[in-house]
Amino acid sequence: MQNCDIGLIGLAVMGQNLVLNMNDHGYRVAVFNRTVSKVDDFLNNEAKGTQVVGAHSIEELAAALKRPRRVMLMIKAGDTIDHMIEALLPHLEPGDIIIDGGNSHYPDTNRRTAALAEKGILFIGTGVSGGEEGARFGPSIMPGGNPAAWPHVKEIFQAIAAKVEDGTPCCDWVGENGAGHYVKMVHNGIEYGDMQLICEAYQLLKDGLGLSADQLHDVFAEWNKGELDSYLIDITAQIFAKKDDDGAPMVDKILDTAGQKGTGKWTGISALDMGTPVTLIGEAVFARCLSAMKDERVAASAILAGPARPAAPAAREAFIEEVRRALYCSKMISYAQGYMLLREAAKEEGWKLNFGGIALMWRGGCIIRSRFLAKIKEAYDKNPGLTNLLVDAFFSRTLIDYQASWRRAIVQAIEYGVPTPAFSTALAFYDGYRTARLPANLLQAQRDFFGAHTYERVDKPRGEFSHTNWTGRGGRVSSGTYNA
Repeated sequence: MQNCDIGLIGLAVMGQNLVLNMNDHGYRVAVFNRTVSKVDDFLNNEAKGTQVVGAHSIEELAAALKRPRRVMLMIKAGDTIDHMIEALLPHLEPGDIIIDGGNSHYPDTNRRTAALAEKGILFIGTGVSGGEEGARFGPSIMPGGNPAAWPHVKEIFQAIAAKVEDGTPCCDWVGENGAGHYVKMVHNGIEYGDMQLICEAYQLLKDGLGLSADQLHDVFAEWNKGELDSYLIDITAQIFAKKDDDGAPMVDKILDTAGQKGTGKWTGISALDMGTPVTLIGEAVFARCLSAMKDERVAASAILAGPARPAAPAAREAFIEEVRRALYCSKMISYAQGYMLLREAAKEEGWKLNFGGIALMWRGGCIIRSRFLAKIKEAYDKNPGLTNLLVDAFFSRTLIDYQASWRRAIVQAIEYGVPTPAFSTALAFYDGYRTARLPANLLQAQRDFFGAHTYERVDKPRGEFSHTNWTGRGGRVSSGTYNA
């Protein structure tokens, strides 16, 4: 009965919706779940009337697949993936393909790709973004792993992926080993940043101007018609319009403690490992951590006073526009930092990443989809060797034109005592990146003073290190040095 095009293991919401998406595009899918009752439940309900085939064992699943067998795992990342791979291997043969569609950490994908290649099995680690709706009607798909596997899954993946205006699928080969999962990790980190920026704009308008949920709905709905047009701005406008059963805004009933699954943290750790200042995503992660300290914050609010709050700005519309511009500029910084990290990872891992192509993959289907991503693709189409998005003509011109509004919005936040860590770190990075001489010369002097760590001189060639006996009591021996 080897007539199924692909097998899928894991019938949680993402797995179920991907199966239905594949079925819609004419592919015959065999499904299995460790809790076997879920297979029958799925076939009798969501998949009723489709050509989906249920399997009650891994052996049965493998027997239903055309060769080379293609098996996609939509299960929890971590050890669970390794256990499932071990369970699958006795039922596979060389040339068969295993696909991990979960949010796995890219070093795990590097390891699995190499280990399975030794057994003749082709492995793909792919990011899948778009949530429940994306999985059902067209996600962004970011595959990496063993390039020999790509021709065998390309047709299916590109058929079920989201499409941009000209029909181009939001899916293409990213690179070898863990490249696909790395790009998905950075996508999720940027998603953390986008969400935090929107939350800061919300608090600044709510606490600074006293806007109601209905007024905030109107503001965000208007913003979604212009430069900020995006999935996250759109759903934010919808959230503000939603009422609870008693007619009160639903958003006001939700406890202010944020959860996270770890991909933003992974992005921050990778940035530290690679010496890349991805400050905004880091602040977004820490903002979630601070939100989780709810009881401490409530206790502190009774002790720690903020500034005497000035009156709300008289020119309300002008202030709303300044917050909008601050959000847009900060968003530019976040994406520029994300692309800096992708560039460093590509160097370190030997990946040939197509930066414009990545922006195209994020244009549709995924959580960070937006009009703005077209500008990133245009920037890399014009200059594939672009060192940083901020020096592209569109980005640099916008930041220069909008910076006065950006600065005023942050000053206003400081005067109100409204925390804007992501807005603020974005501006600090902008000011640092555009500064030809930073105070790190003093820092290097301090390091050399207390630890003989040496320094480079402005009047000597780069790479030549010097040491000063600052007190007259030090020795001539210097410490080694490390440049991040």
